[in-house]
Amino acid sequence: MAQPAGAQSAPSGLRTDVVLSEYSTLSSAAELVRRLSSPLSAVRIEQAAEQAGRTLHGQAIDLTRERYSVYVPEHPHSASGAYSLLVFIPPGARPEVPRHWIPALNRYNTILVLAANSGNEAPTTDRREPLALLAMHNITAQYPVDPHQVYIGGFSGGARVALRLALGYPDVFRGVLLNAGSDSIGSADVPLPPADLFRRFQEDTRLVYLTGERDEENLARDVHSRRSLDKWCVYDVVTLSELRAAHELADTASFGRALQELSGQRHSNPGKLEGCRTRIDQELKARMGQVENALARGDTNDARRVLSEIDAQYGGLAAPRSVELAGHSIPSN
Repeated sequence: MAQPAGAQSAPSGLRTDVVLSEYSTLSSAAELVRRLSSPLSAVRIEQAAEQAGRTLHGQAIDLTRERYSVYVPEHPHSASGAYSLLVFIPPGARPEVPRHWIPALNRYNTILVLAANSGNEAPTTDRREPLALLAMHNITAQYPVDPHQVYIGGFSGGARVALRLALGYPDVFRGVLLNAGSDSIGSADVPLPPADLFRRFQEDTRLVYLTGERDEENLARDVHSRRSLDKWCVYDVVTLSELRAAHELADTASFGRALQELSGQRHSNPGKLEGCRTRIDQELKARMGQVENALARGDTNDARRVLSEIDAQYGGLAAPRSVELAGHSIPSN
């Protein structure tokens, strides 16, 4: 594996107030919108930006003003000589590396990075998501990181953001750690990405749920989240429970189990996956037919209603047809 430039001199151990410097096209506003917004929402965002005289091709983050906390094990002792990387999104503003996680990070050769001022009060698309992507980009540029072991994770509200990023960036993040926080996918809040990216998510992404056995609210959320994954043909899912824990950050042993599962042998069932995909394609085709039939009989109100439902449920799987119908066949209000 090629060493990143400067990897030999990059420091190890725990560092705070770290300033990163490199930008990535993955964190541009345009790419965030393309991957994380439904097709019709993306069109509205682009139109609003154009009307305001703004562009979506820049970066929302000024890295000179941002600070990160990073923990790097002294030497990777993996067979490849490379690290794993976990980009973690906290629910609070302070980017504190949990000291009790350090033994597990050392054992599993894992770098941990967190951004400051990226808690639940911060904007999601304009801060929390690009901050996480920029952390990934800079750490992989500075250290020898195995690209097949780059993960995103979070606690509580941070876990919900991590799920959005895992869904929209399956070519970057090969796994996601959902510590006491999750959502259902295929909704207006967590839209499905473009079809090519979603196929990668189905095939390549492992999801690890880790919630305390006394955290009843988030255990219930996890059930609904996993049901949505099954509905959308996502099967590489691991569920862990932390004994006697309520809504709290994972303890040392549970965090170590989660890291082990993230890098473990993948689960695959190609036949089941293809059958499920065929079902979704047929359902989407039928729903698009409802829009076309409504337009054919001149009922634009019903066409708009159904198209809005399709956009929320199927997201990027419905593009580009949904955008075509919205832009050329349905007059705006």
